[in-house]
Amino acid sequence: MTVSHRISTSGFDRFDLATPLLRGVAAAGFTEPRPIQDETIPAALDGQDVLGLAQTGTGKTAAFALPILDRLLEDSGSGPRALVVAPTRELASQIDAEFRMLAKFTRITSVTVYGGVSARAQVAALRRRPDVVIACPGRLLDLYGQGAVRLDRIETLVLDEADHMFDMGFLPDIRRILAALPKRRQNLLFSATMPRAIRGLADDLLRDPHVAELNHSTPPAAIEHALYPVTEGRKHELLERIIRDEGPASTIVFTRTKHRARRLAEKLDRAGHRAVALQGNMSQSQRDRAMRGFRGNRFDILVATDIAARGIDVTKVSHVINFDVPTTPEAYTHRIGRTARSDNDGNAATFVTGDDRAMIRAIEAILGAPIPRCELPGFEGEVSLEDRPRARRPRARNGGNAARNRRRPRSGARQGRR
Repeated sequence: MTVSHRISTSGFDRFDLATPLLRGVAAAGFTEPRPIQDETIPAALDGQDVLGLAQTGTGKTAAFALPILDRLLEDSGSGPRALVVAPTRELASQIDAEFRMLAKFTRITSVTVYGGVSARAQVAALRRRPDVVIACPGRLLDLYGQGAVRLDRIETLVLDEADHMFDMGFLPDIRRILAALPKRRQNLLFSATMPRAIRGLADDLLRDPHVAELNHSTPPAAIEHALYPVTEGRKHELLERIIRDEGPASTIVFTRTKHRARRLAEKLDRAGHRAVALQGNMSQSQRDRAMRGFRGNRFDILVATDIAARGIDVTKVSHVINFDVPTTPEAYTHRIGRTARSDNDGNAATFVTGDDRAMIRAIEAILGAPIPRCELPGFEGEVSLEDRPRARRPRARNGGNAARNRRRPRSGARQGRR
């Protein structure tokens, strides 16, 4: 391939990527590599296995996409040659979009494979031997079992958001996928956290890996986050107050259940806000419409369950509001990581009731620091987030003699302890 001039992309030049990729990087608006890219791209280009630990929204997709694309340009071959496994349909679609953006000036092709939609179009796309397959585990195994996808030519495997795949129960599926792949391949594993099961998988999967660990247990410094004590019955009132006072341009509100997400989105819509829900009971086409509307600014508020916590990649989300406290400390980091992406600032508010004290302690233990408390006018003193002191045992009505008599051991018992 002959190109008359070299594209300058500032910091990305030092990776010595193929010129078509540098054009794609420039067209995407990337100028300086993010820390996770700086730490992992050189090792991945050298063919090393990589373990990348970093928060969501830190540029992990380009960190593995660019080395894969560079390798595909360097050596020709029949596909698929690279496999990226992701836990959710939304994340798989976003990874595919970034691959296509970076490969804009190449002939490299990719296809997404996930459930919730007809497999017919996916099977047809796989017949064209794409270079890259980006898949959710369940549908990939279904199509592999039908002989619709070949995995014997995979040169590079990526497991993205590995900890979330473990949370969703995909670890047995992952091991079945690994058994179908060639033994000789490059492995890239990216995760926001490192629970014991994922560390065990990494030990089995990776050979002498290059490890990049970038403060993955704490939220990005660009996020200003706080706890808002409130009673359960006044959460919606508090949400309306924050929306009114701060006028957030683009907000994700997280709820604990899909029914709550639907009802809250409907309530916000009736109140005159441009709100839409994203939850598991929706069809794939409904979820796609919701995400397109949110990205295209037709909706200002996206009310979502944790199914979307790892799958939403919208650059300019100004606020994340945890209407319900998440069920795990790790989910807190994943949720608020939806804001302050691509070096933007962000705000995160978590509504906390008296029943949430234990989870708040667990979250703060993971973060290694207390989360600031914030009480808006009219909501002061409703809920205390400090542990309640233990109630004293009431004294007996006879002045305490009965209680003292119950505690006093008999003389034989005293002698037995001597």
